[in-house]
Amino acid sequence: MPHDSFWTALADPHRRRIIGLLLERPRPVGEIVEACGLSQPSTSKHLKVLREAGLVHVDQEAQRRVYALDPAPIADLDAWLAPYRRLWNERLDALGRRLDQTSGGTGTDVGADTDTDTDTDTEERPPSKD
Repeated sequence: MPHDSFWTALADPHRRRIIGLLLERPRPVGEIVEACGLSQPSTSKHLKVLREAGLVHVDQEAQRRVYALDPAPIADLDAWLAPYRRLWNERLDALGRRLDQTSGGTGTDVGADTDTDTDTDTEERPPSKD
């Protein structure tokens, strides 16, 4: 299970934004500052929290500090969430079976496209008797 600093790090929307940026590719601090619209000191504080939580690591390239996402804690989170995904999948499968039963057992998947036109705005209607 991910440790408390992991959850604290993910609780902040700016840090989640930084993680999203680093998901694309490693980035220098200046680029993260620009993309997030935060001050450099504020961005550095967020990066420190992410680093201490083990979510990112930093590489020194000459005068630049380049931050990259560390996938290991995300893998731990994925493993921790696995039983919950199974629970929801089982419940959604049961709901799908129940909906199939109540729809007359047509056997169509819930949300599947069918060839019938269900757009009531384009259907022809009998003329009104007003």
